[in-house]
Amino acid sequence: MAMQTSTLFKFLLGAGFVMTFGLVGCTSSNQATDSNQSQSSTPVRADVPNPVIPTHSGIKVDGSSTVYPISDLVAKEYRKEKGNKAGTIDVQFSGTSGGFKKFCAGETDINNASRPILKEEIEMCGKAGVRFYELPIAFDALTLVVNPQNTWAKDITVAELKKIWEPAAQGKITNWNQVRASYPNQPLKLYGAGKESGTFNYFNEVTTGKPNESRTDYTASEDDNELVAGVQKDPNALGYFGLSYYEAKQNELKALAVDYGDGRGAVLPSRETVEKAQYRPFSRPLFIYVNITAAQRKPELQAFVTYYLDNAKRLVTQVGYIPLPDEGYRLTNLHFYQGKVGTVFDGVPQPDLTISELLRKQAVF
Repeated sequence: MAMQTSTLFKFLLGAGFVMTFGLVGCTSSNQATDSNQSQSSTPVRADVPNPVIPTHSGIKVDGSSTVYPISDLVAKEYRKEKGNKAGTIDVQFSGTSGGFKKFCAGETDINNASRPILKEEIEMCGKAGVRFYELPIAFDALTLVVNPQNTWAKDITVAELKKIWEPAAQGKITNWNQVRASYPNQPLKLYGAGKESGTFNYFNEVTTGKPNESRTDYTASEDDNELVAGVQKDPNALGYFGLSYYEAKQNELKALAVDYGDGRGAVLPSRETVEKAQYRPFSRPLFIYVNITAAQRKPELQAFVTYYLDNAKRLVTQVGYIPLPDEGYRLTNLHFYQGKVGTVFDGVPQPDLTISELLRKQAVF
């Protein structure tokens, strides 16, 4: 069973208001009572042995190209509101995996992520003394797309995606009629995330069952705009990237409905189908990871993260992503100031982990 997004929405709005997606350490017994933290508040100090001390000035953000539009817009709006008081905010993207390499080396303050932190990244951060807050900010729908000149494909099954993308398909599954007999005998040209992208890990976990295993004979990029441009120009293309990138060019692309194989039939990605947990298994949470030591030593970073969480719902919607419920953002902000540390995931994307299973997990680092 895929990650149940609607269960998250219902749970967040139900009794207890316990946030689940990686709220940086659900084991703390120190429950704050004031949710209206001011920007001058200081997070509870976490025990960070021999931490990497950030030496760069300003605020540096890197990581996921999927999350980049959100963080970029937040930074722009923050500069407008704060003026010179905002300081320097540098937002870049090198993919979730590439961003974690910089983050765990203490080179950045925030890492944008389109999947939870992986085991090897947890170990890398731990060895460097970099501890983090794991903060969910939005939902996304990983979208399968073809060129509008493709008149034959309207939907695709998860089994067909595995057949196409598993390593054994390399050099063998090269035509559309090998995917489905009713499709024409035309070349199949693939476009997808590069290996430094969190989208790469998430897509492979869902299709091949292993986050790092995929055929390699396809056009790959950590920049989703490059993938969009490739599919736009190629009548034989099949690609995948975040929903917002599709929606920005939906007159020049065609989305495929996905059949999860549970008897419900094929479902197109949309805000409604994500919120109702109908678009399975490609609905996913998006995160920012914040360096604890940087947050403790940089009041400007504390203020920026607070602004980010306070305004995320409005700004997330503006760039085409699906926001958390209001209570979700309130609790994310609350947990940031409580100093909840770590991750509730086991170091893999886990698209089949249910919310109730997440609730039984303890944060680890």
